[in-house]
Amino acid sequence: MRNRVLIAAAFLLLGCCAPACRKSPPPSTSAEMPPGLPSASPEVTNEIDGRIHAEWDAITRKDKQALGALLEDNYIAVEADREGERFKWKVLSELDRSSVTQTTLSFLKVTPLGPDAVFARYEVFMRFPPGSTQPYLKVMVGEIWTRDGGQWKSLHYQETPVK
Repeated sequence: MRNRVLIAAAFLLLGCCAPACRKSPPPSTSAEMPPGLPSASPEVTNEIDGRIHAEWDAITRKDKQALGALLEDNYIAVEADREGERFKWKVLSELDRSSVTQTTLSFLKVTPLGPDAVFARYEVFMRFPPGSTQPYLKVMVGEIWTRDGGQWKSLHYQETPVK
C-alpha cells in the first residue's frame, strides 16, 4: 500500500512539473517575435546624432573647449588602446596628442533608458595620417548620454575594435 502511495505521489509530482519543463516551440514568423528594445524618438535620435558628430569633429580639430562642453563632469571613457578608464580631465589633456584626421560614423541606434538618458551605439571608422603605423581603426562605440539642463552630454563611453 505504501509503495502505491509513493508511486502515485511521484506521478502527480511529475505531472505538475512536466508542463513547466517543456520548451515552447519557437514563433513561426517575425510578426510573432517579442518586440526588442524601443528606439528613441526621431527628434532625440537626431539630437544625439548631432552631438556625436560634434564630439568627433572636436576630436579631429583637437578642440578641448568644444569637446569638454559635450562631456559630463563625471565622464568616464574606456578606449580600445587597452590603457584603462579615462576621466574627463585625462581625455581633454590627451587631445593634443590625438592623431585622428578623419572619421566616418555609421549604424547609429539610440535606445531610451529613461526620460533624460539614452544609450547610443554606433560604428566609427577613424583614419590616421599617412605613414602612421596604423592607417585606420574601426570601432564599435557604446555611449550613455544624459540630458543636463536641456543639453545632452556624454556620461560614459566604451569602444571595442572590430575588423
